[in-house]
Amino acid sequence: MAQILAVANQKGGVGKTTTVLNLGLVLASRGNRVLLVDLDPQASLTVFMGYDPYRLKRSSYSLLMYPEISLVRVMQTFGSLIALVPGSVDLATAAIRMVQEQHPLGRLRTVLRETQFTFDYVVIDTPPGLNVLTVSALIAADQLIIPVQCNYAAMQGIKAVQDIIRHVCEGMGNPELRLRGVLPTFFDSESLFAPKVLSDMRALMPGQVFNTVIPYDPSVADAPHAGKAVVDYAPDSPAAEAYRALANELLT
Repeated sequence: MAQILAVANQKGGVGKTTTVLNLGLVLASRGNRVLLVDLDPQASLTVFMGYDPYRLKRSSYSLLMYPEISLVRVMQTFGSLIALVPGSVDLATAAIRMVQEQHPLGRLRTVLRETQFTFDYVVIDTPPGLNVLTVSALIAADQLIIPVQCNYAAMQGIKAVQDIIRHVCEGMGNPELRLRGVLPTFFDSESLFAPKVLSDMRALMPGQVFNTVIPYDPSVADAPHAGKAVVDYAPDSPAAEAYRALANELLT
């Protein structure tokens, strides 16, 4: 059975989509079969993978809202090792409809665990905030990665996600969900405060912060303009090396 990883934080701009994309590509490059799932209404992951979220006939929205839609009707494949469940702008209304119409929040969990396809890893991108889309991802997931930008507000997002993990485990049908690790991102070694934030993070959460730290690297911002992930656009860059190190941590 696939390991299902959700990447989430209530704060935006912490590197969730970048982490999902680059981690997924590195895992696939190691021979793993990887499914990426875009649950963010901004659909940046979908755009990075070459699709227009305004023109999709079916997307992750279809899976969440229509029980008769199967994974095979939504999934887009890229070679033999990587596939995508694209996101669409319709997801912006899904959060409202799922509450108003009482759609089951475990729909994604059912789809991923009952699929006829065999994956080694499923990596889910979530929206900023802790709405029902994020909760759906956490109900579906085995493990959670929390990307955290190394700045003064770093711990606020962690606390909020830890609270929702507890609720998901205790009353939402996924008692096995666990924190795989906090991933420090945008780390600037020349900053006066980033090293202290990282040190405090490790002290407050011993054993729960990845050894890997994703550095601040202009290549990350440049890569989308070339239509690539940073591991392909600048494979020797510090960020690309860090995402390969992150994959090593997960694989071991």
